[in-house]
Amino acid sequence: GDTHHRYQKLKTKNLPFTQADVQELPFKDKEFDFVYCSHVLEHVEDPAKAMDEISRVGKKGFIEVPARMSDIIFNMTRLKHFHKWYINKVGNKLIFIEYKQDELRDTGDKELFFMAHSFFTNAFKRMYRKNKDMFTHFHLWEDKIEYIVFNKDGQIIAKGE
Repeated sequence: GDTHHRYQKLKTKNLPFTQADVQELPFKDKEFDFVYCSHVLEHVEDPAKAMDEISRVGKKGFIEVPARMSDIIFNMTRLKHFHKWYINKVGNKLIFIEYKQDELRDTGDKELFFMAHSFFTNAFKRMYRKNKDMFTHFHLWEDKIEYIVFNKDGQIIAKGE
């Protein structure tokens, strides 16, 4: 489907392709040896359901999500209905925190986003590429995904251990 993250039509090279909701995957338990999930979970309505589904269908996998710093520096918080959650990683747990309405605002600066994604080299792009781990959380998991989900009022609404 259409997304802010894809700039070209998805190319499947005639391989099998299934478009599905990550919160309700149409696959058998442990059907996949490895599941790759990149820049999806910050958008979903129910991250606990999504992570339970990912770990249900996969034996192990990799999750990549933007750090809160990335959302703020690149001014992603200005986009309506874009990121519902910011995610931290503590030990082997992913911590989901629902954005409050007053956190979803325009910083008034889009230049850092354009500098980081420029076709031309610049100091900010070099710093961003060298320090990707400051802007993105990388998470390898096996068997199940450990997580805690907080709503915008700070209450724990889901746990997976």
